[in-house]
Amino acid sequence: MTRLLLGAVLLGNLGVCVTAQGPVMLAPATQVRFDSVDYKNVVRWTPPTNSSSLQYYVQWKIYGEPQWLDVDGCQGIQKHHCDLSVVTSDPREWYYARVHAASLPSRKSAWVLSPRFSPRWDTKISCPVLRVNVTEQGIVVRVKPPRLAVQKMHSSLRYKIYLIHTNGEEEVLEMDCCSDKLTLNELKHKTKCCLQAQIIIPLQAKSSARSSVKCFTTL
Repeated sequence: MTRLLLGAVLLGNLGVCVTAQGPVMLAPATQVRFDSVDYKNVVRWTPPTNSSSLQYYVQWKIYGEPQWLDVDGCQGIQKHHCDLSVVTSDPREWYYARVHAASLPSRKSAWVLSPRFSPRWDTKISCPVLRVNVTEQGIVVRVKPPRLAVQKMHSSLRYKIYLIHTNGEEEVLEMDCCSDKLTLNELKHKTKCCLQAQIIIPLQAKSSARSSVKCFTTL
C-alpha cells in the first residue's frame, strides 16, 4: 500500500510538471521597423522560417504613453507589412509599433518592438514632379511635391530648379512651394537645355533626390 501511495504521488507531481510547461511559443518576427516615404508610414517585418500559415497582430503607441492600441485592419493578417499613416500622422510625436505572430489553435510568439520613429525626422522625401511646357513667351516650369502631405508638413518647403546647358554648365534657380509656376523667358531662340527639380526643406537640412531630366528646345 505504501508503494502504491508513493507511486500516485510521483505521478501526480509529474502531471503537475507537464502541465506547467504549457504550449511551446512560436518563433517571433524579426526586423520590425518603420519604412516611411513622403509621410506614408508603413511598418514592415521579416517573418520567421516556415511561416506560411502564420497570422500577425500589430499595435502602436505614442512614446511616453503606457497603453498599446490595436491597428485597425492589421489584426490576424498574413501579409508582412501594415500601414500606420493615419495613426502616426502627428509630426511632433514619436511612435513605437510592435508585432507578434500567432497560429491555430492558440500558439503565439513574443511581441517584437520597432525602433522609435518620428515622421518629421525619419521620413524620406521623394523627388518632385516636374512639368515643362515650351511656349512663345518662354519655358513654363511647374513643380509639385510627390504627395500633398509633404507640402502640408513643411510650410518652408522650396524647390531648386537646375537649368542644364548643352556644355554641362548648370544654373540654379529657386521656387517657393506655393508658386504656381516659373517662366524662363531669357533663353535664346532654338536653345537646347534640360531641367531638373529638387525639394529642399531648410529647417531640417533635408532634401530629395533630383527629378528625372526634362529636355526641351526653345521656339
